[in-house]
Amino acid sequence: MTPYSELHTIPARCGRAARLSQGQSIKIINTHGQQVVDTWAFSAEDLTEFMSMEHIRPTLTRIFPRAGDDLVTNRRRPILHFAEDTSPGVHDTLMAACDDYRYGLLGCTEYHDNCTDNLFAALRNIGLSAPECPSPLNMWMNIPVDGEGNTEWGVPASKPGDYVVLRAEMDCVVVLSCCPQDLLPINGEAREPTGAHYQILG
Repeated sequence: MTPYSELHTIPARCGRAARLSQGQSIKIINTHGQQVVDTWAFSAEDLTEFMSMEHIRPTLTRIFPRAGDDLVTNRRRPILHFAEDTSPGVHDTLMAACDDYRYGLLGCTEYHDNCTDNLFAALRNIGLSAPECPSPLNMWMNIPVDGEGNTEWGVPASKPGDYVVLRAEMDCVVVLSCCPQDLLPINGEAREPTGAHYQILG
C-alpha cells in the first residue's frame, strides 16, 4: 500500500509549495468541485528548468493533457507523469497565470490576489526564489476552443472530491495556487474561489 502524508490545505486564493523526490507523487484534490488550481513544477537542482506548457503541447501533439501523459520541462525532459484523473479531464495549457495587471484590465482599481504572486510567495515560504513565472498547468480550468481557434471562459466540469495524481520523474518542487479569479466564471458560475487539498504519496 502506498503511504500517504497528512492532508494539506491550500486556502482559497492562496498558494502552497511542496518538495517531491523522484518516484513520489502528489494527489491534488478539488475539494469543492469547481476550483481551478494553477500547477507548476521546477527541477529541484535548477529552478530555471520547469514544467513548460509550450513544450508539453508539441510533445503531446494536443493542447489538453490527460492521465498517462508525461509532462515535460523547457529542456524537454519529463518532470511529472500524469498518473491518475478522476475528473472529466478538462484542464488547460493555454492561459497564463493571472496577475495584478490582468485584474487591472478587468476593472480592478486596487490590488487583487493572483496566482503569479501566490507562486512567488509559496516558494519564498520554503526558502526558494523562482527566476520567472512560467505558464501553469491550469488544473480543472475549462477553456473551450472552437474550430476557428476562438476560446471561451468555461465553467469547470469537475465535481467535489475529484482528484489528479502527478508522479515526480525527477526531484522537483511543485507549486499549487487556488486561483483567486472572481470576475469570470472559471471557478464556477458563483464566481467564489474556494480552497483545495493535496497529499504526498510514497
